[in-house]
Amino acid sequence: MSVIPLAQRVRPQSIEQFVGQEHLVGPKGSLKCFFEGQSLRSMIFWGPPGSGKTALAEILSKRQSRPFVKLSAIDSSVKQVREVLAKSSKEKEAKNKTVLLIDEIHRFSKSQQDSLLEGVETGVITLIGATTENPGFEVINALLSRCFVYTLKPLTESNLKTILTLAIKRDALLKSRDIRLNETDVLIESSGGDARKMLSIFELLVLSSDSTKPLKVTNAIVQQTFQTQQFAFDKKGDSYYDLISAFIKSIRGSDPNAALYWLASMLELGQDPIFISRRLIILASEDIGLANPNALLLANATFDAVQKIGMPEARIILSQCVIYLASSPKSNSAYVAIKNAEKLYHQNSNLSVPLHLRNAPTKFHKSMGSGIDYKYAHDYSNQFVIQNYMPIEIKHSQIYFPGNNPREKKLKDDLQKLWADYYFFE
Repeated sequence: MSVIPLAQRVRPQSIEQFVGQEHLVGPKGSLKCFFEGQSLRSMIFWGPPGSGKTALAEILSKRQSRPFVKLSAIDSSVKQVREVLAKSSKEKEAKNKTVLLIDEIHRFSKSQQDSLLEGVETGVITLIGATTENPGFEVINALLSRCFVYTLKPLTESNLKTILTLAIKRDALLKSRDIRLNETDVLIESSGGDARKMLSIFELLVLSSDSTKPLKVTNAIVQQTFQTQQFAFDKKGDSYYDLISAFIKSIRGSDPNAALYWLASMLELGQDPIFISRRLIILASEDIGLANPNALLLANATFDAVQKIGMPEARIILSQCVIYLASSPKSNSAYVAIKNAEKLYHQNSNLSVPLHLRNAPTKFHKSMGSGIDYKYAHDYSNQFVIQNYMPIEIKHSQIYFPGNNPREKKLKDDLQKLWADYYFFE
């Protein structure tokens, strides 16, 4: 029996075997030019676990017949990076320059990332960084500016079914078994778009079954297998997406006890407290918002404090913030409002700014009507005057709908008094 995990055994070896990420590798994909022979550039692949970042890097280097070195940011040093740079610099031809994949590049310190700069800038190496975290936060600006950034999406249900079917056809162990995919809904859902996780669960299911009998895959069997193993998988995973999901949903649901349990779980499993802090800032606006604007202030202060203090004391700061956010009144009106605004923009993307709102820095602009008839709010009582601030074609469109909480009820009353003849604030 092979000791190599199934996900590794069936890893795609060519672009023809690669499944998903059509926006990158499809006929009009952003990476298509590199597969057709254009010289490879330094880039960063940003996407969730199991979406194909490492596989794409390996296929790209193989396609261009370039030497390929993979380092993991978890256990690699500056010395190892410099060794790769020194070896590659001895090659005179570009086609012999090394493609260096840094897996989990967000775990590299600033000094480690600095060690890559000269090699990337001079073309000694072609860097491909793979990360599950936003590179805008986790990769230093000097390195980020020298790389293209490509975003990978979670694999779709169709992608995952295709990967599972191909694995059964290609893998020697799976081909030797009579496997019948009667139901795959729970298997697909449990993976969270992560092909590696799906294949790990499936392999465990196969190994724990009677090899002398047909294996009939059903939702019930997968559920039983997944429930007994999910924390083991998360502990080995890249970003603990299931745990962060439960954590966020517990705070959103105003359950501080559950939120604290999931917080402790993530910290015990090694989750970065900075990552948790960043998610709390997002939640403070997305799920609490105007129902309690102080939530955003505390979440931001928590982020700063966690950076300054570090673990283990940072867990106390996180605990305080989590209890406060979970106990706060909730409103997603700000989130809904920006979604409404985006939708309205895409439906009316060619509308002009009304003349009275346009900037008028010169006499010429004024002669064209810019700024004419604009009413300066501070010239009126209560610093307010009715006038249109939207494109004429959509001037009565309401985007913000106040939430049903005490603070926003007051906002609603105030807005209705001001705009009673213009907007109808439901």
